[in-house]
Amino acid sequence: MASTEKKPATRKPNAAFMKPLTPSPTLAAVIGPGALPRTEVTKKIWEYIKKHDLQDPANRRNINADAKLRPLFGKDQVSMFELTKLVSTHLK
Repeated sequence: MASTEKKPATRKPNAAFMKPLTPSPTLAAVIGPGALPRTEVTKKIWEYIKKHDLQDPANRRNINADAKLRPLFGKDQVSMFELTKLVSTHLK
Protein backbone atom coordinates (compact mmCIF):
# COMPACT_ATOMS: atom_id res chain seq x y z
CA MET A 1 0.00 0.00 0.00
CA ALA A 2 1.17 3.52 -0.75
CA SER A 3 1.69 5.86 2.13
CA THR A 4 -0.86 8.67 2.33
CA GLU A 5 1.21 10.92 4.59
CA LYS A 6 1.06 14.61 3.79
CA LYS A 7 4.28 16.48 3.36
CA PRO A 8 4.69 19.31 5.88
CA ALA A 9 3.74 22.61 4.30
CA THR A 10 6.68 24.93 3.86
CA ARG A 11 5.98 28.23 5.50
CA LYS A 12 6.40 31.33 3.37
CA PRO A 13 7.51 34.53 5.09
CA ASN A 14 4.80 37.16 5.37
CA ALA A 15 5.57 39.96 2.90
CA ALA A 16 4.37 42.61 5.38
CA PHE A 17 7.02 41.56 7.91
CA MET A 18 9.78 41.52 5.30
CA LYS A 19 9.06 45.01 3.91
CA PRO A 20 11.88 47.41 4.91
CA LEU A 21 10.59 50.27 7.05
CA THR A 22 12.32 53.54 7.90
CA PRO A 23 12.86 54.21 11.62
CA SER A 24 12.02 57.54 13.24
CA PRO A 25 15.00 59.61 14.48
CA THR A 26 14.26 58.39 18.04
CA LEU A 27 14.39 54.73 16.99
CA ALA A 28 17.35 55.35 14.65
CA ALA A 29 19.39 56.44 17.71
CA VAL A 30 19.10 52.84 18.96
CA ILE A 31 19.15 50.66 15.80
CA GLY A 32 20.72 52.89 13.15
CA PRO A 33 19.19 54.99 10.35
CA GLY A 34 18.83 52.30 7.64
CA ALA A 35 15.48 50.84 6.56
CA LEU A 36 14.92 47.36 8.03
CA PRO A 37 12.11 44.78 8.13
CA ARG A 38 10.14 44.59 11.41
CA THR A 39 11.80 41.32 12.33
CA GLU A 40 15.29 42.86 12.10
CA VAL A 41 14.19 45.95 14.05
CA THR A 42 13.04 43.71 16.90
CA LYS A 43 16.31 41.74 16.80
CA LYS A 44 18.39 44.93 16.92
CA ILE A 45 16.43 46.32 19.86
CA TRP A 46 16.92 43.07 21.78
CA GLU A 47 20.65 43.14 20.95
CA TYR A 48 20.79 46.66 22.41
CA ILE A 49 18.81 45.62 25.52
CA LYS A 50 21.07 42.63 26.18
CA LYS A 51 24.30 44.52 25.42
CA HIS A 52 23.40 47.23 27.96
CA ASP A 53 21.87 44.78 30.47
CA LEU A 54 18.51 46.55 30.56
CA GLN A 55 16.29 43.62 31.54
CA ASP A 56 14.94 44.02 35.06
CA PRO A 57 16.82 41.49 37.26
CA ALA A 58 13.74 40.89 39.45
CA ASN A 59 11.38 40.29 36.50
CA ARG A 60 13.18 39.49 33.23
CA ARG A 61 10.03 40.24 31.22
CA ASN A 62 10.41 43.94 32.00
CA ILE A 63 12.84 46.24 30.23
CA ASN A 64 14.30 49.24 32.03
CA ALA A 65 14.72 52.26 29.77
CA ASP A 66 18.05 54.05 29.55
CA ALA A 67 18.55 57.55 28.10
CA LYS A 68 18.11 56.30 24.48
CA LEU A 69 15.10 54.06 25.14
CA ARG A 70 13.13 56.42 27.40
CA PRO A 71 11.98 58.70 24.51
CA LEU A 72 11.11 55.58 22.50
CA PHE A 73 9.04 53.97 25.28
CA GLY A 74 7.67 57.13 26.87
CA LYS A 75 8.20 55.69 30.37
CA ASP A 76 10.91 54.16 32.57
CA GLN A 77 9.93 50.50 32.21
CA VAL A 78 7.94 48.41 29.70
CA SER A 79 7.10 44.72 29.44
CA MET A 80 8.50 42.71 26.55
CA PHE A 81 4.93 42.35 25.28
CA GLU A 82 4.52 46.13 24.95
CA LEU A 83 7.84 46.47 23.14
CA THR A 84 6.74 45.70 19.56
CA LYS A 85 3.61 47.85 19.91
CA LEU A 86 5.63 50.85 21.09
CA VAL A 87 8.32 50.36 18.44
CA SER A 88 5.81 50.02 15.59
CA THR A 89 4.71 53.63 16.15
CA HIS A 90 8.30 54.67 15.24
CA LEU A 91 8.35 52.86 11.87
CA LYS A 92 7.14 54.16 8.50
